[in-house]
Formats: sequence, C-alpha cells, structure tokens
Amino acid sequence: MDFQDQRVVVTGGTRGLGRAATLAFLEAGATVHATYRGNDAAAEALKADAGAAADRLVVHRCDVADAEQVAALWEALGEAPVEVLVNNAGIRRDAILPLMEQDAWDAVIATNLTGGYLMTRQAVKNMMGQRYGRVIFVTSPAGHVGFQGQTNYGASKAGQVGMARSLCKEVAARGITVNCVSPGFIDTELIGDLPDDLRKEYRKSVPSRRFGKPEEVAAAILFLASREAAYVNGATLEVTGGL
Repeated sequence: MDFQDQRVVVTGGTRGLGRAATLAFLEAGATVHATYRGNDAAAEALKADAGAAADRLVVHRCDVADAEQVAALWEALGEAPVEVLVNNAGIRRDAILPLMEQDAWDAVIATNLTGGYLMTRQAVKNMMGQRYGRVIFVTSPAGHVGFQGQTNYGASKAGQVGMARSLCKEVAARGITVNCVSPGFIDTELIGDLPDDLRKEYRKSVPSRRFGKPEEVAAAILFLASREAAYVNGATLEVTGGL
C-alpha cells in the first residue's frame, strides 16, 4: 500500500498501537503527524526510531479531550489536505461500577469518545473539501463483549462504533470512509499493568493462544486507510485472534 504524498494524523501515535501505526505509515511513504498527551520521552524515542523517515514525522503534544488543544492542533496543520485520521488515543481507568469514581468515568469518556468526536469533526471539514478521506477508530471488543471492571471503557468503545456507523452515512458521498479496527489483547503497555494471573486468563481465552502484536493491528489500520479500501465503509475489522 502506497501512502506517498499523503498526510496522516495518528492520535496517541507515539506509544503502543499508535506507535506501530505511525511507523507503518512512515514506511509506506506518508507524512505522519503523531499526537501525544504528555510523554515527551516516548515522542523523542519515536523520532529516533523513525530513522531516515524522521523528516516526515511531526509530533504534537495535544490532549485530544481538550477542545482548545485540538483546535490549535488543526490550526497548526493548516489547510493542506489530510487524507487519513486514526483515532487511536485511549486510556483505561478500571474499577467495578459500584466503586468507580465519577472522575474515572469522565476521564475515559472524555479521551476515548469525546476526543474522537473533536478530532473527527476537524478532520472531516478538511476532507470534505478535497472529496477524499479515511477516518479510522481504534475500538475494542470491550464495546460489544464487555469485560469486568471496564464499564467506562466498554461504553466509550461502543460509542466509537456508533459514531463511525452514523458518520459513514453522512460523508460517504464525499469520498470519505469511516471504519473501526477492533484489536483484542495486544501486547502493549495498555495491558502491561494487568496482574499476571489475569494476563494468563485472558491469554487462555484467545483461540490463537497468544496476545497480538502491535504490527498486526497496524497492518489492518493501513488497509482501511488505503485507496484500495474505498468500498469498505462503516465496518469493524476485528484483530483478535478469534476472541
């Protein structure tokens, strides 16, 4: 897949799945704008790992849950076309619902769901003018399967799918597709803080008997972002090992 001369925005693009997607887009020839909320060390490490493609990588410190920061980001991007937006930024604040503090609920919804809305609203305005675009949400099986202790996370991910399904109908006539990638248990820091016994339980639940690799999710993202995926719209591509 060729992304030469395309500009791609990846939220949460300096760590985990976002990092893998950023590097994959760079390898495919794109110019990538990767956002991150606060980990400057990870951003610097990504630029170092980009190697010869580092001149096509721009990192932006931006909290996608903050409307003013998102507006400032898109102002900095200017009016030049952005062909691809990957809504990858996400957080977890796990607790069973009776013990979940409201700030844990609010933080997850704000980043995972509202952040996707804020970024996508700006991206679609850009894409409609050029009559071309690809919007991809990185969601989760938690949105339709559900996992104990993740009512906030599951609600945010189900909301992303609902947003994508509705939006795809609004913008399809302008050459814009909106899809989701739904990774299962992927070996990143997002699940790195889980207790060992829970990690073993989750691994056993996967028919493939292993956690996925970030690069495997990045490949699915690149397909949905490609010109070849023009007739894939409103879909959710599961990368779960059969979960």
